[in-house]
Amino acid sequence: MTGTPAAFTADDYRARMERAARAADAAGLAGVLVAPGPDLVWLTGYAPPAATERLTLLVLAAGQDPVLVVPTLEAPDAEKAVGAPALTLRDWTDGKDPYTTTAPLLDASGRFGVSDNAWALHLLGLQKELPGTSYVSLSEGLPMLRAVKDGAELERLAAAGAAADATYEEILKVAFAGRRESDVAGDLADLLRHFGHEQVDFTVVGSGPNGANPHHEAGSRVIEHGDTVVLDFGGLKHGYGSDTSRTVHVGEPGAEQQRVHDIVRAAQQAAFEAVRPGIACQEVDRVARAHITEAGYGDRFIHRTGHGIGVTTHEPPYMIEGEEQPLVPGMCFSVEPGIYLPGRFGVRIEDIVTVTEDGGRRLNDTPREMAVVN
Repeated sequence: MTGTPAAFTADDYRARMERAARAADAAGLAGVLVAPGPDLVWLTGYAPPAATERLTLLVLAAGQDPVLVVPTLEAPDAEKAVGAPALTLRDWTDGKDPYTTTAPLLDASGRFGVSDNAWALHLLGLQKELPGTSYVSLSEGLPMLRAVKDGAELERLAAAGAAADATYEEILKVAFAGRRESDVAGDLADLLRHFGHEQVDFTVVGSGPNGANPHHEAGSRVIEHGDTVVLDFGGLKHGYGSDTSRTVHVGEPGAEQQRVHDIVRAAQQAAFEAVRPGIACQEVDRVARAHITEAGYGDRFIHRTGHGIGVTTHEPPYMIEGEEQPLVPGMCFSVEPGIYLPGRFGVRIEDIVTVTEDGGRRLNDTPREMAVVN
């Protein structure tokens, strides 16, 4: 957990860009247009210093060398990116039209996949310059672009999961009763950083009735003896995500709290055991949902069973009804069923799972039984 994985190389980024161009071609797209954000980091290793209205755009197309269009004042930083040797930089200066610079790189009548976080300002500028082009978001046109992780990525995800596990083991030692949710959330954030996270994305602490809100933000409620408490936390370590949930109880749980927790734990186990190559993502959701529905709480499981994880903590694929994408070895996603009883309490148990050649492997290994805290 303390070791640092080997850095990605220019060849790694070259392979990713080539893979993206091939995938676009196979999907009937003329290419991929990538704005600053997770996709650009994953494809090139380049993260512009800050959000800017100046156009930065990676252009990928089959049979064409990758080109990164950047403002001249940011070109020196772009040249330092690990993936820079695998692409061509084309800069534009203030006072010039960046869309005129970019247009010759694009098929004037092509349909392009565009990263989800691209600015409308830039997309409209390209459409004005090339009215024959059309666009589709990458989450729609190439939803599985980053979904299948290679060995180096799996190593990072495993390290992030181990750090989240260590965080959970330590949080069980702190006092809950008499402290605010935000105090425990602060402990979680500190522990994630202590165990190597460079970024904390969320620290959900839902005590008592607040646990019935799956995305409750830790607030000023004072945790009381007898509360059920949902803990959901994660972030990025070595650039890759962690995300785990456990439900604890302040003092010994009552019969109903224990029964609901047992139902969720059994549903989570069944969904994990369903993971294997070739089944549709929706089947993982169906297995968890069927178990909870059979126990009489189907209407209280109010979210999807899981989401993908990688350089962001939420990304495709999604374990949800209607998602027919087959599971492929190397995919990583959460399995996190829950039951939420408004005004009373909630329970959620979550692990990150990766698909193997013959099943699934958990990247979180802390006990799933309801822990008793003070």
